Amino acid sequence: MSDTNADTMGQTVADEPVAALREAGVGAFFRPSQMEQAGLTRDQLRTLIRRGSVEHVARVLYLMTDAATTENYSLAMACARVPNSIVCLLSALRVHGIGTQAPAEVWLGIPHKARMPRLQGLHLRVVRFSASAWKFGVKQTAFESVPARITTPARTVADCFRFERLVGAEVAMEALRDALRQRLVTVAELSRVDEVLPSRRLRAALDAVLA
Repeated sequence: MSDTNADTMGQTVADEPVAALREAGVGAFFRPSQMEQAGLTRDQLRTLIRRGSVEHVARVLYLMTDAATTENYSLAMACARVPNSIVCLLSALRVHGIGTQAPAEVWLGIPHKARMPRLQGLHLRVVRFSASAWKFGVKQTAFESVPARITTPARTVADCFRFERLVGAEVAMEALRDALRQRLVTVAELSRVDEVLPSRRLRAALDAVLA
């Protein structure tokens, strides 16, 4: 067998685990458990790392080296490492194009009693959600093919008032005015959020805007 054919065969064999991960819906970032669910072994993972197809970027977190880097790189990394989370507040504002915030941290919501996540090389800002806040006004999305959840535009604006002590009153009002101006939310949608997740600050802000 010629060297060229041997190289081609070796490359094909090396690509097979990567293809299996893609077919299993694994995104740019993934955890070892996802690899096992795709029918691959830890030995194959080590081989992919050795060949440069995969990079170990943090504790139990790996990156497909051929993945295109986008502005959502940090969000993808955070959601892959903390799958039981919701992108919220300032990070959700940026994703939805509301306001002018460009947070250096990734804002995540986690269940009220969940363990506080830690992620090497990435700054997280974590808030805790109650049972109703965990479900209402949340939708499925993906960042760099990594499955994720994010608060809807209306829920995101309402959360800025619910967590005003964390984001600041100016940020909350900017989000409200800009979301209404762009017609990304309606007063009816915000009122519905307030019914499920009451906020006196949001009600007062709506009264002020509508006055």
